[in-house]
Amino acid sequence: MNRRLAALKSLVAMGRQLGVCAYTLNDIKAKKNQTYRDTTGVSKEAIAQILLQCNQDTLKGKQDYALLRLLWDNALRRNEIAQADIADFNPGSRTLIIRGKGQGTQTQTIKLTTSATTALMVWLEARGETRLDAPLFCAVDNVHKGHRLTGEAMRYVVDKLSQKAGITKKMSPHRIRHSAITAALDATDGNLRKVQKLSRHAKIDTLLIYDDNRSNDQQELSDLLGDMV
Repeated sequence: MNRRLAALKSLVAMGRQLGVCAYTLNDIKAKKNQTYRDTTGVSKEAIAQILLQCNQDTLKGKQDYALLRLLWDNALRRNEIAQADIADFNPGSRTLIIRGKGQGTQTQTIKLTTSATTALMVWLEARGETRLDAPLFCAVDNVHKGHRLTGEAMRYVVDKLSQKAGITKKMSPHRIRHSAITAALDATDGNLRKVQKLSRHAKIDTLLIYDDNRSNDQQELSDLLGDMV
């Protein structure tokens, strides 16, 4: 709604400059955004069950496992994974270069876990690709083989494996990211600064929403008040 309103305001402003209209839309206020209203994810036990659904005897299973490891261990966004090339992965230093949101060109080097590093090495060895400019993750089906794996394809992988694991909540790469960030807050007793390094959120206020949803202080205090009378 706000994007459309901004476009209309811009159009009308141009119309005033050209003298084809005499009115303005400046008095119309944008709708206040409430981001990250739902940061709920699933438990670490549920994530473990999803990982178990990857058949690592197959090429696709090896890829799916490596993908899930990055989504969980590093709480990566699906687009950050989609944009990564083989050259961005350094198994020796256990690092991966990721790019900013959207089509951003800013890069950041992140440290990987031993599990994620091993999973990526197994996937790449089985895949047999030698070109460093090739995508880190690609389609393995006969129709799209070799093409860069899209964010939508990652969503499909996560959704299908989650259903197979018996997870009733609708899952996606971002839902795994939510789960990882919430689990990190639990493990660090709500250390926002540390978890900000993991999530790479520009504003710590965003993590406060995660922390509030995680701790559910409102229900705790409501129950306390209810027991008073």
